[in-house]
Amino acid sequence: MVAGAVLEPGRLLLAQRRYPPEVAGKWELPGGKAEPGESPEAALRRELAEEIGVSVTVGAALRESVALRDDLMMIALRARIEAGVPHPAEHEALQWVDAAQLRAMLDAGRLVPADTVWVPELLADLGP
Repeated sequence: MVAGAVLEPGRLLLAQRRYPPEVAGKWELPGGKAEPGESPEAALRRELAEEIGVSVTVGAALRESVALRDDLMMIALRARIEAGVPHPAEHEALQWVDAAQLRAMLDAGRLVPADTVWVPELLADLGP
């Protein structure tokens, strides 16, 4: 699994889950599953094109990885939009947030639990 930390100066793009019920309505970094033999970078480019309609340049990975199950790990890669306007093809909504908004969403329990491990690093990327 790969997630995209889609960043612009001072802001991060989050996607609101439609399903499954235990995380519906919560916010996450967009992304998805890598196909067999597909690199994380290629998977992220494909998933972001399918899920939010943008083409991206993929950058460095965030330091932490997340064990979703014993056999399934998720990583996050930084990305920058090169073309397209984000739209929620597979999510309920999309939202750009700054550091204060991200911190408030974390504090309010509005983020998908698996993605919370990346918040400290994302806050540092977003700046004050």
